[in-house]
Amino acid sequence: MDRAGIFAYPRQDALAGIVVFLVALPLCLGIAVASGVPPVSGLVAGIVGGIAIPLISRSPLSVSGPAAGLIAIVLFEIERLGGVNAFMTAVALAGVMQIALGLLRTGKFSALVPGSVVKGMLAAIGITITLKQVPVVFGATGSIASIPDSMHRGATLIGLASLAVLLVWKHTPLVRLPMVPSALVVVVAASLGAGLLPEEWRLRADQFVNVPTGGFDGLRSALPLPDWSVLGSSGVWIAAATIAVVASIETLLSCQAVDRLDPLKRRTPPDRELVAQGVGNALSGALGGLPVTAVIVRSGANVAAGARERLSAIVHALLLLICVLALPEVLNHIPQACLAAVLVQVGLNLAKPSLFIEQRRLGMDQLVPFLVTIVAVLATDLLKGVVVGIVVGVVVALRKAATSSIERTDHPDGSITLRLRRDGTFIMKPALVDAFAAIPARARVTFDANGEPIDQDVREAIAGFVDDAPNRGISVSLVGVDLTGVTTGGH
Repeated sequence: MDRAGIFAYPRQDALAGIVVFLVALPLCLGIAVASGVPPVSGLVAGIVGGIAIPLISRSPLSVSGPAAGLIAIVLFEIERLGGVNAFMTAVALAGVMQIALGLLRTGKFSALVPGSVVKGMLAAIGITITLKQVPVVFGATGSIASIPDSMHRGATLIGLASLAVLLVWKHTPLVRLPMVPSALVVVVAASLGAGLLPEEWRLRADQFVNVPTGGFDGLRSALPLPDWSVLGSSGVWIAAATIAVVASIETLLSCQAVDRLDPLKRRTPPDRELVAQGVGNALSGALGGLPVTAVIVRSGANVAAGARERLSAIVHALLLLICVLALPEVLNHIPQACLAAVLVQVGLNLAKPSLFIEQRRLGMDQLVPFLVTIVAVLATDLLKGVVVGIVVGVVVALRKAATSSIERTDHPDGSITLRLRRDGTFIMKPALVDAFAAIPARARVTFDANGEPIDQDVREAIAGFVDDAPNRGISVSLVGVDLTGVTTGGH
């Protein structure tokens, strides 16, 4: 372990760690509540992610903890597996899988996931979070449709006021104060305001956070520990694989984004990061915590607060631990409606309209995989949706590569030249057939391979065009193409 590196900037990292703690506290609680697990499970994930992972990782500025992006997976898998204890087993197994992925040096393959698919995945996560948390903002139970019948006036006042503050915060001078994060402001204000509501608007006990009291003993009794008896269930292994894949992608993408913000221009080793994250998830699952990833919101706050090394993440985790052990009564005064407002803001940021506009501006080859991924994730689940998005992204990319691999030039004398711009492989065959079909009757055509290698499928397509050309009155000249031995039977 590089101790000198961790403690190289103690003053800057200690201050940054305090800022990250203030940002992370409401997020850890809110993500846990939204995921349907005890709030303390979110805090445990934040503590483990902040202490265990930096000791192994070489990502200097990223901060790990429970991720809003995994809320949909947690909710789905807990229901599918029949309980939170089986899910914790899957989290621990996912950690082991991530360690294996790191040791097998698979980190570099994250770059193969199309950017449009990643953006679509995040947008779908944002939509899911927003749809799930809007009813909680109104103190309602169930879906958005249940709000008119089950909304609670006190919770609605707190939730909407919190959301309004969060949405306008970035337009005020207060945004420049790193020690005053907007999420913490609404949590403190909501906790104080809940006690001032008129009697008929007072929140019920179940509308507040519920963190166990009684120190370590209280924590141990409240945490949903793994049920190791389900290790033989295929469903648990599928859930573990889903968590491992999605958490790894989110982590590596977050690290890439944070590395670009690093004033010292350092780079995170992806394979070592997977091992570190795997250890973190194995420990978090074993202790009853949520799955962890490197998280861009907390990491961005870390950079903005002037952090320089991994000590800041450790400081933030130690402060979370102190809160859990020494201040549970304070945490239990936080209304769930304000935490839901925090998560609605997170969801809106992930699926903001400007993202859709930007994808449209980039062209259909970016927009189509983006939209397909969103629809597939919402219609199925996160992993299946991402796989569908990747398949569509690959098909779109291949189609684009194929259509751009043939250059057509129409000369003033009426002749036409078709020239290859890259290797002639089977991928471009449909585009080549279309290019041949677009040649008008009685034209003079030159097909120029341009020195590019041509595989058998393309040679057969060219031979088929040459054989059919006399029937259309087309004369064909070939440059750099050898059709010796090529037959067109059946084509």
